[in-house]
Amino acid sequence: MAEHPLLQMKGIAKTFGAVRALRGVDLNIHAGKIHALMGENGAGKSTLMKILSGAIRADPGGRILLDGREIAIRDPVSARALGIAVIYQELSLAPNLTVWQNVSLGRETSRSGLIDASGMRARCQKILADLGVGFGPNARVSSLSIAERQLVEIARALAFDARILVMDEPTTALSSRETDKLFDLVRRLKAQGLAIIYISHRMAEVYELADRCSVLRDGNYVGTLTRDELSAERLVKMMVGRDQSDFYHKQHEAGTAFGPPMLQVENLTDGGRIQPTTLEVRAGEVVGLAGLVGSGRTELARLIYGADRRAGGEIRLEGRPAKIDGPADAVAAGLVYLPEDRKGTGLFLDMSIEDNINMTVASRDAIGPGIRRLGLSARRARDAIAKLSIRTRSARTTVGSLSGGNQQKVLLARLLETRPKVLILDEPTRGVDIGAKSDIYQLIDDLAKSGAGVLIISSELPEVVGICDRVLVMRDGAIAGTVTGAAISQEAIVAISTGNTRAEVTP
Repeated sequence: MAEHPLLQMKGIAKTFGAVRALRGVDLNIHAGKIHALMGENGAGKSTLMKILSGAIRADPGGRILLDGREIAIRDPVSARALGIAVIYQELSLAPNLTVWQNVSLGRETSRSGLIDASGMRARCQKILADLGVGFGPNARVSSLSIAERQLVEIARALAFDARILVMDEPTTALSSRETDKLFDLVRRLKAQGLAIIYISHRMAEVYELADRCSVLRDGNYVGTLTRDELSAERLVKMMVGRDQSDFYHKQHEAGTAFGPPMLQVENLTDGGRIQPTTLEVRAGEVVGLAGLVGSGRTELARLIYGADRRAGGEIRLEGRPAKIDGPADAVAAGLVYLPEDRKGTGLFLDMSIEDNINMTVASRDAIGPGIRRLGLSARRARDAIAKLSIRTRSARTTVGSLSGGNQQKVLLARLLETRPKVLILDEPTRGVDIGAKSDIYQLIDDLAKSGAGVLIISSELPEVVGICDRVLVMRDGAIAGTVTGAAISQEAIVAISTGNTRAEVTP
């Protein structure tokens, strides 16, 4: 006999003006199970969870049942009272308060007419002990790391006796070690009987955690797969409506068709972490830079770009020595760098798409001191939005309001306006949905076809295998081996990155 769902969402619809965000979506969630929810940005995941959390109201006609009984979720307070808790990607803590004060917010207790601070602190301490965290209830939230703050959010959910816990992209800002610890905690919560709805763009996380996975596309419920049914091919087709074989783009010519070297690096070192390193990227070539976290990939890229000071080595662009003492020198020479942290070091989130795209080329539009032709900037932004399929109503939309994939496209558009000859792209699809990933892969392929040299850093091995012509694998601050052409495989890359020299590679 099949286990009865703890939560059932039936025929959930939501319309915003003329836009139908959800079209009769069904979702069944079971206690003691991890249920992944996947789909591109704009598929309806966030809207569905906002309805569940009481942040917005669904259109009339749908039903939500808890323990088989229909319930009405009017607002976040009623959702919490029903045992529904949501941990959003942007955490909602008060950093100036202590841990126990944050955990108790909205559920303060009193004794003899006074706030029972000691009782709330003791309750918080018990929850923290159960979670196995390394900080106490009196710690101020502002002093905690992102991973620790996430644990405070989970503690707050448990303080409200949550039965259903929604986690929205919980690992975006976490390191590999922090992610592993979070996964261990999620499994313990599952063992305690919590129903967990896990939203992620990362398929590897879904494979590792999920008991079931439901997919939304364009506001429609596509289907649900059990753990035994999960595969990359099935998930990609459900999310984007096409086979995985059409997902990666690698149509530029390879092998002998590559042009002359666009970037040459000889014995580049920072005198410490990065050992003297030599590499080259040819015209029309997409070169991957792979390796484990901490292997030195980003540090090497920043040295090439001039973001960090080098202790030795030479850089040539198009065969000529390049004096790169900082990012401005690199851009002027035709070398651009897409940083790993687009929000922290790449974009101006409170500025418009147009202003972000024109940031590095505004001087082209100047007709006098402090005067520029605004029409050119606007036209440049409109052209970039069309070319890169940036989803927005206007070029004046603030970048912070865009999805992760569209933010990445804006940053790429800004780099392309400098007309680069060499591009270093550090984790270009991190936190990006599948549809936007496919668009970015197409852009990379187009750049190679146009004769640019592209160096890509990526932790996603299927991505490296799918789009690169050659892969340099780093280990302990040095390039430990190279895999080329048909020999490129996840197994070969892992073998080199972990020191297994039995792999058939070109050292």
